[in-house]
Amino acid sequence: LDAARLSEALAQIAVFGDDQFAGLKWTFVRVKYHAFTTEGSRYRLDYWGEPWAIDAPAAEQNLSRRLRSVTSIEVGDPIVLTLDDNKLWEQGWLYFVEPGNLRLRDEEVGILREFLLRGGTATFDDFHGPYEWDNFYKEMKRVFPDREPVELEPPHPIYSCFYNLDGYPQIPGLGSFFNGRTWEKGGFVPHLRAILDDSGRPMVLINWNTDMGDGMEWSNAEEYPGYIKFTADTYRMFINEIIYALTH
Repeated sequence: LDAARLSEALAQIAVFGDDQFAGLKWTFVRVKYHAFTTEGSRYRLDYWGEPWAIDAPAAEQNLSRRLRSVTSIEVGDPIVLTLDDNKLWEQGWLYFVEPGNLRLRDEEVGILREFLLRGGTATFDDFHGPYEWDNFYKEMKRVFPDREPVELEPPHPIYSCFYNLDGYPQIPGLGSFFNGRTWEKGGFVPHLRAILDDSGRPMVLINWNTDMGDGMEWSNAEEYPGYIKFTADTYRMFINEIIYALTH
């Protein structure tokens, strides 16, 4: 897409100046997870073809560039980690894509719980409909049996911490976009949900019935000019989620 048009669209409703968040650091940490959909498969997927790697590496590269361009946050180069990697404890933010496929190993359940309760944030993105929600919900219940997801809707400050947003966007995957719709797999209504810690901090952010990953991955694809609206909406919402996580 036209970089100048996208930058203009992103800059139109920024709330704060460039130096507002000086001193903050953030790195896109993609989690390489085990997927039940590949259990027992006779076919070995290549590295970037597994569910945990969907939209990579373009999505994180594009988002990291945008965050650098519109804020003073110190943005590291994107990395991939497993939950049992000791480098996990050097990070504060994790990204899981397509968690409708997620199957946490028993030892990973406790690691993720501890990471979140220590103040970390995990964002789950690009899963749709009741079937994929059920799988994600069951996995989160293993992590937090006594906590329920809650809706985050305006006027929650996540919608105004950097960009002023009227509501939560539904970003279509590129396949849905080509078919003239924004939803897939029966996920008609987009939701931003969260699991809160004891102080009310959203330690798990849940992008359900929306595909932020595609919105980031395809933001430089000039052959899809009609997609620019969704790209801009993706960056505004995702940057708000990141900044809220860094400041709360």
